[in-house]
Amino acid sequence: MSYYVYFLKSIKNNKIYTGYTKIDPILRIKQHNQGTDKWTKENGPFLLLYYEKYCCKKDAILREKFYKTGIGRRIHNAIISSVSAKGGPAFGGG
Repeated sequence: MSYYVYFLKSIKNNKIYTGYTKIDPILRIKQHNQGTDKWTKENGPFLLLYYEKYCCKKDAILREKFYKTGIGRRIHNAIISSVSAKGGPAFGGG
């Protein structure tokens, strides 16, 4: 089984969503765009900007947390800037 860390961008307000899932990111964005929870209902629709694939859940969770703190936030923002400049989405290995 694979796990993914992914970045979505709100078309509505340009907010970025960072999450992890065991569902293929292409399918997961469809769920987000259907408004599966309060935040996605209020901020969707979304574009998939980037994702990384992991072999275990623990690694995906740790990577998601990393992207939400300190240096991870700077790397996260650099990835988003790079992908946005290229027209995304991108796959970043894991």
